[in-house]
Amino acid sequence: MQRSAIYPGTFDPITLGHLDVMRRAADVFDRLLVAVAESPRKRLWFNIEERLAMVREAVREHPHIEVVPFGGLLVDFARRQGVHVLVRGLRAFSDFEYEFQMALSNRKLAPDVETVFFMTSDTYSYISSSAVREVAELGGDTSLLVPPNVQAALRRKSQDLLRQGPE
Repeated sequence: MQRSAIYPGTFDPITLGHLDVMRRAADVFDRLLVAVAESPRKRLWFNIEERLAMVREAVREHPHIEVVPFGGLLVDFARRQGVHVLVRGLRAFSDFEYEFQMALSNRKLAPDVETVFFMTSDTYSYISSSAVREVAELGGDTSLLVPPNVQAALRRKSQDLLRQGPE
């Protein structure tokens, strides 16, 4: 029987920390679905097509990782996929409090779906997508934060934002 898991997120953009969790989860599970949220409540830099393309490029050498869009409740998506394990990454204790609440909520909605936590490697524990966007917006070097394809996308996006001017 194939062991599958879902690693959900907005991945706006995908970071080296996300990739660390994905690679390690792919070593534990036979199949890892990276579920990119279609329309979260967050204000995003990249649309769903851009985020899917960035994640797919970043994981292209990992045959056990599949990248898919999803919308609606995560546990409903998991059931439709026939997957009973959700993977979540933790950087710091502050992440745990939020993720713990989400895991309990998901368990209440779907008792058959478990959440497994992966601690981000200490090398990447300081990286967040919001920090990456801020560094990019201010013209900083993101090469130690994101894979090369994402660095290029960030450069293009920040240049577009500069051309548009303040909102």
